[in-house]
Amino acid sequence: METVKNILMVGVGGQGVILASEIVSEVMMRAGFDVKKSEVHGMAQRGGSVNSHVRFGPKVYSPIIQEGEVDILFSFEQIETMRYLGVLRKDAVLLVNKQKILPPSVTIGIDDYPDNIPDLLKARYDRFELVNAFDIAKEAGNVKALNIAFCGALSRHLDVDEKLWHEAIAAMLPAKLVDLNIRAFTIGRQQ
Repeated sequence: METVKNILMVGVGGQGVILASEIVSEVMMRAGFDVKKSEVHGMAQRGGSVNSHVRFGPKVYSPIIQEGEVDILFSFEQIETMRYLGVLRKDAVLLVNKQKILPPSVTIGIDDYPDNIPDLLKARYDRFELVNAFDIAKEAGNVKALNIAFCGALSRHLDVDEKLWHEAIAAMLPAKLVDLNIRAFTIGRQQ
């Protein structure tokens, strides 16, 4: 790889966006790339917006992805996807988790949650993929492995040996959670 690749990871606090970005960064370092990462937690502990920039390549000078330079939007929640469409390359890959987390304004009846987000994205982007990471994690044995199951889907878009993903998961998670998360990753990668 001669150029820097940019992954913008977005979601809602509690979905595991930050851990996923740490694992992706670790995988890319193990693959021999220079990696820079930046994250914004915001009100993450209260279900607020979370994002993480992961950049990797032969040499990366800044952790922040410039507007219009996102190669992969890795979105854990549908509405969060919509917030970041303006920063994508024209040929970006959009990996969107099917899950909807209702914002407070929807919960109390002020706003409606749009039902047509996947249809809008599919019509606009050639490289859009809707992933049901919740069901994949459930199939693996625990819905809390959603972020790692979703990383499995991401791994299909990155030219990195699957063994490096397993190593990074094993290195970054408690030993008692490794088998479950590798199972979730593998199912997500195969879907």
